[in-house]
Amino acid sequence: MNRRTALAGPLAALALLVTACTGTGGTSRGADAEAPDDPAEVSGTITVLTHRTDLVQDGTMKKYAAAFNRTYPKVKVEFDGLTDYEGEVKIRMNTENYGDVLMIPAVIEKKDYPKFFASLGSKDERAGKYRFTDYSTVDGKVYGQSPIGVVPGFVYNKKVWRDAGVTDWPTTPAAFLDALQAVKAGTDAVPYYTNFKDMWPLTQWTNVNGSVSCDPGATTRLAEGDPWAEGADLRVADTLLYDIVRRGLAEKDPTTTNWEASKSRLAKGEIATMWLGSWAVVQLRAAAEQAGTDPGDIGFMPFPAQRDGAFCAVTSPDYQQAVNIHSDHKTAARAWIDWFTDESGYAEANLALSPLKDAPLPDVLRPYQDAGVKLLDLDDTRGAEVKSIDNRSEIGIYKPDYRQELVDLARGARKGGLDGFLDGLGKRWNETRADLGS
Repeated sequence: MNRRTALAGPLAALALLVTACTGTGGTSRGADAEAPDDPAEVSGTITVLTHRTDLVQDGTMKKYAAAFNRTYPKVKVEFDGLTDYEGEVKIRMNTENYGDVLMIPAVIEKKDYPKFFASLGSKDERAGKYRFTDYSTVDGKVYGQSPIGVVPGFVYNKKVWRDAGVTDWPTTPAAFLDALQAVKAGTDAVPYYTNFKDMWPLTQWTNVNGSVSCDPGATTRLAEGDPWAEGADLRVADTLLYDIVRRGLAEKDPTTTNWEASKSRLAKGEIATMWLGSWAVVQLRAAAEQAGTDPGDIGFMPFPAQRDGAFCAVTSPDYQQAVNIHSDHKTAARAWIDWFTDESGYAEANLALSPLKDAPLPDVLRPYQDAGVKLLDLDDTRGAEVKSIDNRSEIGIYKPDYRQELVDLARGARKGGLDGFLDGLGKRWNETRADLGS
């Protein structure tokens, strides 16, 4: 299962939600979801919308609900697992009936959060305890909380890399390309797998932003300048992806890739490397167990760039859980979000970064810790501006389309050169930025 369902038709969805923003997004029932004082007094039935259909189907979510009921015995939790989460929720949000708790869909612009979601409290009171509060803060109030954080990196088969004679993490893009070339020359594995056909994995490359420059203000820089300027993080990332494909270090036909099959293939050593995130390691290790190979062979390494001799990796939230502003059981919904974030063990079960600032790093990130990789919490204060520029320019740094074009360019299925392609993206970005007054 992929981390989240790819967003389809974002501009159409934005238009669809105009009515919802003005028609059903009122605040007549109150805009705050307050934390309960006495768990024994909280009652009601709440519906939780989730993209984790796998956990609904295998009974895991019911187990979480049972554990929750040991603290909140009068609250009944029901789950609605949605395969096309983004597509279904954007339709439901034209009404008031979009669950009591839901993950904030990507189509909702941050400035509109108060129209749809109840406040969880002020940024000042939450930022001391939780990561990622910037991502859902509007006018000083927080409207969502992610139960897990993720860190980008290359998931790789350590045995394949060792067999190719590569034991150290590459520190530059050139060294990384040399390592993939060694894999190609010394093993039967596909050095790098793009997951082109499934599309959404290509969006993961945007998470390089901040890692090359080691700059927690990387999102602000997107709002203020050209993401593909010479030496900029996204230009470095996209150039590496282009070079991997151009040099024949990826699968022969990207149009035939298969995400689910790729997990087993990497576990078996048929694929050496994929750029994803820390969330994928638990899935790849599970695939190794199913394939009868060693889960310990599944490794995780940072992007090949260093600043002052150290690697950097940005942290980011997964879906943010929020309370429907129209819910009749806001206190119960808030109780679920707080419990699921603080006490459920969901982050640990997924080997994910906890949103709790004082929580230890998951085992999957211990190699990062041992190697002195700096984890950066990006300032997302201007994240809404970046998404507005992205949507208006129709480039899609959070969507797969332009990187599919990049891969096609690299494999000769599209005419043009890399510099012209990236410079063209930068021009469109800057023109849109100027039009929006950013």
